[in-house]
Amino acid sequence: MRSTRTSPGESRVSGMLLVRVLVVEDFAPLREVLCSTLRKRPELQIVGEASDGLEAVQKAEALQPDLILMDIGLPSLHGIEAARRITKISPKSKILFVSQESSAAVAQEALRWGAGYVVKERAAGELLAAVDAVVQGRRFLSSGLVGFTDDAQVPDLCPQGALPSTPRERNVPRNHEVQFCADDTSLVASFTGLIETALEAGSAVIVVVTESHRKSLLQSLQARGVDLAGAIAQRGLLLLDAAEVLAHFMEEVGPNRERFLSAFEPLIREAEMRRQAIFVLGEGVGILCAEGRVKAAIELEQLWNELAQTHTFHVHCAYPMMEELKGEPHALICAEHSAVV
Repeated sequence: MRSTRTSPGESRVSGMLLVRVLVVEDFAPLREVLCSTLRKRPELQIVGEASDGLEAVQKAEALQPDLILMDIGLPSLHGIEAARRITKISPKSKILFVSQESSAAVAQEALRWGAGYVVKERAAGELLAAVDAVVQGRRFLSSGLVGFTDDAQVPDLCPQGALPSTPRERNVPRNHEVQFCADDTSLVASFTGLIETALEAGSAVIVVVTESHRKSLLQSLQARGVDLAGAIAQRGLLLLDAAEVLAHFMEEVGPNRERFLSAFEPLIREAEMRRQAIFVLGEGVGILCAEGRVKAAIELEQLWNELAQTHTFHVHCAYPMMEELKGEPHALICAEHSAVV
């Protein structure tokens, strides 16, 4: 087995230098998958786990790990901001981002503070290679990145200071994250990875997407060997047409609360009766924004936050990267979420 090099004086196992690792990921099933992968290498010692950005900063300061696996869409504190703080309090820690976001812009910003970037849907095949590279002082870029170049620019959706680093205390659940997608390809790639991971963990997955995205997701999941027939038959995967869902509860003035609850609460209760973790992926709010109905989209997010006060589930919302969402609209959308991708 290949050995890895760290600073002199580190502990050894079977003649190999130990690499002390902190794993930061808010989705518990995926965090366990990452830890299980790392445990395949005896020289990789997991010294801590964290599920939000502030906890990651605190544990990095206390543990001073050699390597940190860092998610980006974290509660409490965005992963990139957490990494920026960690570079000051634990300067010898090397940071490897593991993110569902495959856009070049996000990766470019992340690599200002980290040494590597792995797209989650590629983690099964790339994680250990990325760890090797970063530990040995090299940069690692995932093959899942879309259009990455050294000149990639970060889109300025929100002016400095407009995006709060922590969610509002008012009714914002812990597991409500938002993703801004550059195009259809990045949305489908992100959703594919999330669905596959959730199904592997035994979660129930409710997906609300356009018909074209539904077809692309089915093709992508099938190509990755996911047992779609079994997942759908066992109610582990439920694919809903976004246009039909929105037509059920949207009115001219905004979403109808009672009809929204009648659409989703029975589905949540059904999964709860099976004692499954629940993951909801949707682009309905993004569709509303594309139609110029940003206020209605924010009201819909608030209904999801209300539903999460009485039920436990993870919500992942997708929005398009568009000029109309710059500035205040972007900040208002982010304020309804616990984490921003």
